[in-house]
Amino acid sequence: MNSNGRERKGVLPRQALRVLIDQGHISSSIEIPDRNIQPASIDLTLGDVAYRLRCSFLPGTSLVREKLSEYAMDEIDLTGKGAVLEQNRPYLIPLKERLRLPKGIRGRTNPRSSTGRLDVFTRVITDMGGHFDEVRDGYEGELFLEVVPMSFTIKVRTGITLNQLRLMSGVARLSDDELLDLSKRDPIIYPGDSSEPGDLAVVSDGLFLSVDLSGKSFVGYRAMKSTALLDLNLSNAYEVGDFWERVEPSSGKLILGAGEFYLLVSRERVRIPPDYAAEMAAYDPTSGELRTHYAGFFDPGFGDVGARRPVLPRTRSEAVQAHVRADGRPPGRALWRGDRLALSTPEARARSSVPRRTDGDPARGTSPEGEPVAIAAVGRHTGGATPGHRAGVGRWR
Repeated sequence: MNSNGRERKGVLPRQALRVLIDQGHISSSIEIPDRNIQPASIDLTLGDVAYRLRCSFLPGTSLVREKLSEYAMDEIDLTGKGAVLEQNRPYLIPLKERLRLPKGIRGRTNPRSSTGRLDVFTRVITDMGGHFDEVRDGYEGELFLEVVPMSFTIKVRTGITLNQLRLMSGVARLSDDELLDLSKRDPIIYPGDSSEPGDLAVVSDGLFLSVDLSGKSFVGYRAMKSTALLDLNLSNAYEVGDFWERVEPSSGKLILGAGEFYLLVSRERVRIPPDYAAEMAAYDPTSGELRTHYAGFFDPGFGDVGARRPVLPRTRSEAVQAHVRADGRPPGRALWRGDRLALSTPEARARSSVPRRTDGDPARGTSPEGEPVAIAAVGRHTGGATPGHRAGVGRWR
């Protein structure tokens, strides 16, 4: 590994992130705790104040703090017991971390999985940045997090983490051909409870996921309206039923209400090999006005320990009712894209992700642990079938 924490092209793993921290390329106003350094990302922490905004903005050719004089309506103290952030109101929070990236290193940010599952919309902006959630090559400066609570009124305080930063060099993204080849060597898709022999996982600019409409179990959850305050500083303080209601398919169909937020259990189970990472891709507006993800990052080793956990697509039908098709695919893209890690030896690989749980989050307890799954050479087969039944990963035709 060279002095910049880089060795090969791809997403930087935990050990490379540690090098960048040690060399001051990633710094913070407080010591960065070890628990914030994930296998292929770093959790970012909220600063001491939040600015209530008139509207969202990108700084363009300006510094973010220069634009705050134009867009900020109020300054809110997040120290002590924290502060309440109201639904559907944009806030901007300076993060404690600061970057001084080496040339050739760039970044992407995404909400943490618990943040997305609670329908808290977040995205990062940078000084003189023209895109949300993108950190340009060699960036030096502060990071700012836009936060919009969508379904629940929340309480936050300084030091908690709502989003993650992933750093990379070169071309990290796998092509469809590389994804197909990976599935042959190291399977990434496994059966769900309703899978059948001959099921095909579809690849088209990434791997498509579908929703389980078999009726063998509930399909997911819908966020309730007019709930109590959700304090993100607390643990083991809420029941799932305080904030969520179960959603059941009817005759193999599911209608998504306009403006409603859903957590839908995927039909497939996903496993990320230890020397790869992944990300849920954004929705495709040509397929319908439906946002089909919030939290994007999958760590190396996701699903490698215990059960291959079902993915929970975070789905919102923005303006109109939407129909989930008979094949389980919503009218928008819920797909997985793979990234290679910047690694050189097996000993350097990050082996597993650390499961996180946030109180009030219905993902708690929905995934069975430790179930053995017999797998075929390519892709997956159902637990009820014999190993001779195979399904694969194929191209969209």
